[in-house]
Amino acid sequence: MKKNLVLLGMPGSGKSSLGKLLAKITGLKLYDIDKLIIEEIGLEIAEIFQTKGEEFFRKIEEKKTLEILKKSNNIIALGGGAFLNEKIRSKILKNDYSVWLKWDKETLTSRLTKSKKRPITYSLKKNDLIKLIEKRAKIYSLAKFKINCDKLSKQEIAKKILEIYEK
Repeated sequence: MKKNLVLLGMPGSGKSSLGKLLAKITGLKLYDIDKLIIEEIGLEIAEIFQTKGEEFFRKIEEKKTLEILKKSNNIIALGGGAFLNEKIRSKILKNDYSVWLKWDKETLTSRLTKSKKRPITYSLKKNDLIKLIEKRAKIYSLAKFKINCDKLSKQEIAKKILEIYEK
């Protein structure tokens, strides 16, 4: 039984787009947690945050993620905050390949301030966003693997991830 390949990192780090590329290359199934939540609830993530609140979203995220983590030999694109959840993190660290897609703060703040679909970040000022990135980085750094994505193309990042997974 092959472990799951779990992609984690800040919103805007490329978890979904790299997950799609890796699924195409490997033939493995991709589970994009945010997309699964959107399908289940029938609202975009930002709308869920606005109408039902972050706590509601985090409960759904935990349930959905733990359900998907029971499977094996898949690619899982976590939501940006999922790895902060102790239950999710401990299960991933125990059973799966976790890969942190690490970007410099400038790249992330640039991407996130342009996006209106990322509820946790779009309303933050740049300094607060940098603090959030730094705070989350401490937890993301617990992942088994880290890829410094700066100066790499999507294909180069995918190649590095596959090297980790195929070892």
